[in-house]
Amino acid sequence: MPKVAVVILNWNGRKFLEQFLPALVLHTGTDAELIIADNASTDDSLAFLSKQYPNIRVILNKENGGFSKGYNEALAQVSAEYYVLLNSDIEVSPNWIPPMLAMMEADPKIAACQPKLLAFHEKTQFEYAGGAGGFIDKFGYPFCRGRLFQTLETDHGQYDEAMEIFWATGACMFVRADLYHQFDGLDNDFFAHMEEIDFCWRLKNAGYKIMYCPDAKVYHVGGGTLPKQSSRKTFLNFRNNLILLYKNLPKRQMLQVFVARLVMDFIASIKFLMEGHYPDFRAVFKAYVEFYSSLSVNKIKRQKIKHKKVGQIYTKSLVLDYFLRGKKKFSELERSFFN
Repeated sequence: MPKVAVVILNWNGRKFLEQFLPALVLHTGTDAELIIADNASTDDSLAFLSKQYPNIRVILNKENGGFSKGYNEALAQVSAEYYVLLNSDIEVSPNWIPPMLAMMEADPKIAACQPKLLAFHEKTQFEYAGGAGGFIDKFGYPFCRGRLFQTLETDHGQYDEAMEIFWATGACMFVRADLYHQFDGLDNDFFAHMEEIDFCWRLKNAGYKIMYCPDAKVYHVGGGTLPKQSSRKTFLNFRNNLILLYKNLPKRQMLQVFVARLVMDFIASIKFLMEGHYPDFRAVFKAYVEFYSSLSVNKIKRQKIKHKKVGQIYTKSLVLDYFLRGKKKFSELERSFFN
């Protein structure tokens, strides 16, 4: 059994495989087994892999069940001590695996970690999907060191210390295989977006740590499956955010958080409408309809979790800090408000 298995979930991503597999093969070498899990692609991804990379193992999923289901089905067939969930649109750098492996091996309470995630097209800039490690505020809004909402910072080494974070990006997540399966992996019902935050929160509720490893570095294209301006993406982000809050919040915080979110999400929907983004306006309301219609299912999931107060949550409102107080960088947030 290999110690590390790097698993790329592919769906019609031949162009990314062609572009980024050479560096991955070169910089991974014998450090890990490389596996492609294909989500029923309809392009020529499989023909390309068969011809150009016949030695790379390919797992065929029967359908495109999204990011969550695709990985769950594939990883059920992979034996390793550690998994690396890696997006197909990522360029890895030399020596990218050893620092993360060393971090995980040094502390059995670390369940998952991520490298520094930089933008492929602007390599000195942090990338939206993970930056230098993920956090949420008290109302569930996700952000990263190096990225608050749409504001991306340039990497000047300001976040080069290893530290505990709230969530590790699904674009490049190093995770203990036994814990992945013990905690039921990614939630299939999320399909895509925020499933890694939900998974990391479940791990933290169980007493495990999520870490950022600055000594490993990768470059992410981003938006490879859904464009940044997509009503489908808006729907998934709003619905999934409500689900992860409902599943993971301690009961005593539920009423305050959901009342506040109702108000803030209503304001967001009106903003979409005033800007002429009617599909996004509808997506917010559709997200609420689907969230409340799935409460019975998610109640069962919630009952499996032992909720507790966890660290690395920003106990103020990021929305107010960013839009009203003008705080555009992670370093401008008061560290004393991270519990």
